[in-house]
Amino acid sequence: MEKEIIRYSRIHGVSFTEKSPSSFPPHWHSDAEFTLILKPGSQYSIGKKVFQPEPGDIILMWPRELHTVEKVPPEGACFIQFSSALIDNNIDLITASGFLKDHHHISAKSEPALASEITRHILSIGDIYNKKPYFAETRSKQIVYSILILLGDFVMQEKNRVDTEEPFSGKTRNYIHSACSFIADHYAEDISQAAVAAHTGLSPFYFSKIFKEYTQMTFPVYLAKIRVQNACNLLARDYLSITECAFLSGFQSTTTFNKCFREITGYTPREYRRLHRGVEV
Repeated sequence: MEKEIIRYSRIHGVSFTEKSPSSFPPHWHSDAEFTLILKPGSQYSIGKKVFQPEPGDIILMWPRELHTVEKVPPEGACFIQFSSALIDNNIDLITASGFLKDHHHISAKSEPALASEITRHILSIGDIYNKKPYFAETRSKQIVYSILILLGDFVMQEKNRVDTEEPFSGKTRNYIHSACSFIADHYAEDISQAAVAAHTGLSPFYFSKIFKEYTQMTFPVYLAKIRVQNACNLLARDYLSITECAFLSGFQSTTTFNKCFREITGYTPREYRRLHRGVEV
């Protein structure tokens, strides 16, 4: 199991690969990877799940997920990769990320309209990637967001169809969105779950319950993740020491910072800085 560092050589934060490798050992990366299946005979593993997609299907590898390309026939697939920052810096997507990451396979047979639209978007990014017109980065990222909106609408509609209970109502979604916005604005401060609950107007107990159900993370884990994501951006600035990056991200001690950072990224802050020097984080 290895971490892959994706380097964006043509377009900042987005890449397109026309020909998938025939196989690739277990690995993970901080970026997302969406694969369009072009020929029969492919097989992928994501975590402990095995997928044998058909032509026209889409395979979704979300940031930081262990996955393996078991086999792909020649010219059997193409894929895009994009920086996790497109998700991590968007409150709408952060609040829905727990649901999005449950989905790894869009079947062209079961969801033909959705698969067709995502296919069109992936190929559009490929066209931009090869021709590199003016505003290629903006155009590519706009298309990535279009894909994520399509997936988000599909996932939430599926969720609402299956779960009709209060935890996933529109009102609850607004509470979580408000909480995530507050955390994004105040993560560098010494904020507590009680303070965020008070901001939303909920009791600490009820807030804790719906926050975990909706984000699929406890509040401390979510807050640590947000702080580490911001620390990654700060580590790209060589003029800041690692200690300064820790405190500017809201960590109260370097010991806690180093522990959380390694658990989330797989590297120490020093290793991460060295590996990502000159690379988008």
